[in-house]
Amino acid sequence: MSDHPIAPTRRSLLGAGAALGTLATASLFEGAASASTPAQTADLSGKSVLITGASSGFGRLAALRAARSGAKTIATMRNLDGGRRSEARELAEIAAREQLDLHLVELDVNDAMMVRSAVAEGERLAGGALDALVNNAGIGLSGPVELTDDQGLDLIFDTNVFGYMRTARAALPAMRRARRGLIINVSSQLGRVVMPGVGAYAATKHAVEAMFEAMAYELAPHGVEVTIVQPGGYPTNIWRTGERLSDEMVARSGEEQRAAYAEFLAASRRRFAGGGTTDPDDVAKAIIEIIALPLGRRPLRRPVHPNTRGTDAINACAAQVQSAALGNGPFAPWHAAVTD
Repeated sequence: MSDHPIAPTRRSLLGAGAALGTLATASLFEGAASASTPAQTADLSGKSVLITGASSGFGRLAALRAARSGAKTIATMRNLDGGRRSEARELAEIAAREQLDLHLVELDVNDAMMVRSAVAEGERLAGGALDALVNNAGIGLSGPVELTDDQGLDLIFDTNVFGYMRTARAALPAMRRARRGLIINVSSQLGRVVMPGVGAYAATKHAVEAMFEAMAYELAPHGVEVTIVQPGGYPTNIWRTGERLSDEMVARSGEEQRAAYAEFLAASRRRFAGGGTTDPDDVAKAIIEIIALPLGRRPLRRPVHPNTRGTDAINACAAQVQSAALGNGPFAPWHAAVTD
């Protein structure tokens, strides 16, 4: 929170324009439940939501929750195969059975032309600017940093960072013209905490944290909000599907390098399976609740996990630094709008 005495509040500034997770550190990521997620029933009637990476995990759960809450939901995924992909068929069957306003659109976040086309289709279905974009599509990649080659880095940054930026850039012109909109970015506790074995993945999430906080300030005068969701460890497919990519990357390294990290590599597969008995639907609930909040009340960050103590502490410390850096200078009104 900014203590700048004359800066407009977030609500007044924006309202005027709009008329791997738990890993091995049990003491940090395990413990009492967090009270950060409000207990409320979301109503998204009349809203439009586009979600990337909706084939499984957080994206699939959020798409179903959004549609069941009344939103026109654009659920996107790679390789729809003309609607024959099993994950696409399953979502379509649920939507038909429950009469949900859910639409399947093919979107590979690594393909700039497809991103623009999919967002345009979402806007056509919505009849204008999207009310919310949920950046969720991502991949996991584990292994020592020395063994993370250019091919691995290119893939994980292209997906987890540039993919988020491509979709945001595609959706923002209409949002800015409408002077409303919300971009939710699924980050991670590993966007704040650094652990051995996931240096590349954590780097992408640190990049998401930095770029989209900057974007939150820059978009405040345009009435568009940004929220960064920070899940802890949850049992989703991201690390299971990332095992193949990680194994291929390690295999490309030299024999001497693999030998140097042999013990660590043997242990890391077990460590980054992650999530335990936590419920991934926690993250979907948080996403939908944030979308349902009134303009000016959406948080810049929302940690989500039974225990968010570590992330809360880092967020609080970083907020103090940001307040000192921005709270009394030329960007004070933007800072106050984002952090109030």
